[in-house]
Amino acid sequence: MVLIDEFLKNNKYSLDDVSVNYVNRGPGSFAGIRNSLSTIKALFLTKNIDYYCFSFKDFKESENTDYVDVPQLCKKYKIKKNLINPIYLS
Repeated sequence: MVLIDEFLKNNKYSLDDVSVNYVNRGPGSFAGIRNSLSTIKALFLTKNIDYYCFSFKDFKESENTDYVDVPQLCKKYKIKKNLINPIYLS
C-alpha cells in the first residue's frame, strides 16, 4: 500500500481518482501474489474500487499483449473478479 500511495502522490493522484484496478495473478511468488490480492481486495472493501484479476494466459488469441491492452482484453474475454487459482512459481 505504501508503494501505491507513493506512486499516486508522485503522479498527483489520490485513491479517490482510482475507479478500477487490474491485477496480474501470476505467475509469481506465493507471498507476492497473496499480498497483491489482499491489498486489492482491501481497496475494494474500503474504497469500493472495482478490480479484475487476470493472467496473460487468459488472453489466448491475443499475441504480443502489453499491459496497456489489459482493460480492453478483460472486457473482450469477460474477465471478472477472479481471485481463485493463482499461478505460483516455486
